[in-house]
Amino acid sequence: MKFCTYTLIDNSPDPISGVQLTPSERFRRVVQQAQWAEELGFDAYGVGERHAQRFISSSPPVVLSYIAAVTSRIRLLTTVTVLSLLDPVRVAEDYATLDQLSGGRLDIIIGKGNDPEQNALFGYELDGQWDRNREKYELLRRLLRETGVSWSGRYRPALTDATTQPRPYRPDGIPLWHGSASSTESTELAARWGDPLFSANGFHPLEKYAGLIRHYRERWEAYGRDPAAAVVGAGFNGLYVKKTSQEAVEGYRPIFDAFMDSPGARHNQLPFRTLEEFLDGGSVLVGSPEQVIDKFGRYQDAFGHELSGISLEVPGLPEEDNRESVETFVTEVMPVLRTSYPSRVWA
Repeated sequence: MKFCTYTLIDNSPDPISGVQLTPSERFRRVVQQAQWAEELGFDAYGVGERHAQRFISSSPPVVLSYIAAVTSRIRLLTTVTVLSLLDPVRVAEDYATLDQLSGGRLDIIIGKGNDPEQNALFGYELDGQWDRNREKYELLRRLLRETGVSWSGRYRPALTDATTQPRPYRPDGIPLWHGSASSTESTELAARWGDPLFSANGFHPLEKYAGLIRHYRERWEAYGRDPAAAVVGAGFNGLYVKKTSQEAVEGYRPIFDAFMDSPGARHNQLPFRTLEEFLDGGSVLVGSPEQVIDKFGRYQDAFGHELSGISLEVPGLPEEDNRESVETFVTEVMPVLRTSYPSRVWA
C-alpha cells in the first residue's frame, strides 16, 4: 500500500477554539505539513483546488511549486484539478513547469469539482459540467503527451500545430488520474482512457463508492483491457488513533459534533446522525491501531485499492493530540498495511 495526504486549505476558524489564522499563517502551516509528511514517510502530498467560500486553495501549482522547493522525495498531487473550469493549455503549461521544477514528482488528479459557486465565478452554467470535463481532459491529455497538436471543440478556440512549453519532465508526460466522488461519468472516462481512479470515499457509506469502483473495473474490461491492470486509490474521511478504542471514541466525539455542523457535511448531506453511526458506516479511521487495521482491511477488500489518502488535518483537534495520533498511525498501522497490501503505484 502507498499513502498520500492532502489538503483543500480550508481557512475557516477552528470549529472548537474559534482561532482564525491569517492566509499567510495558513499557507505556512500547509508547507510545514508537507515537510512533516515527507519526514513521516508518506509517499505523496496533495493540494486540492477550490475557488469559493472558505478555501484559499485557488492556485495549487503555486503552492505545490513552493513545496517542491522545500522537499526532496515526496511526490506531489493535485487533489483535484477542477478541469471543467480551466483552460487545458494553461493547465498543461502550469503543471509541466511544476513537473520540471520538482524533477518529475508530479501526478495530476482531474475532476469536475464539487462546488456550484465556482461555476458562476468562471462564467459557466452548471449544465454541461461533465461535457466540459470530458472535452478538456481529452485535450489536456494530448497536450501533455504530444507536440504539434491540432484540435477543435466546443469550449475553447481551436488549436493548430500547438506545442505547449515547457514539456513535462518525462517523455511520456505527467501521470493523470481521475477523481471520483459521486458519478459514473468519472469512472467511465477513466476506464475509457485506461487511467487510474481515485475514489473520494468521503461522506457516504462504503457501498456507494464500492459501486462506482465496480463500474470502473467493469468498463475497463469492456474496453478490452486486462482487469488486473486497473489501478485504484481511495481516501478516508478522518483519522484519530489512540491506544484504546474508548480513548479514541470519546476524544473524537467533539470533533464529530463540530464536523456535522460544518458546511461540507451539510452540502454533502451526510446520512449519519450519531458518532456511532459514523464510525460504523463511514470511512473515518477512529480507534485503536488494531481496530484501524481491521476497518482499513474491510475497505481494501471492497475496493482493491493500492493508494490510500489520509488527511493529517482534524479540525478542532489540538495540535499535540493530532500529532500523537498521526505518529501512532505511522508507527503501528502503516507498516502493517504496507506489508499486507502490495502496490504498483509509483513502483
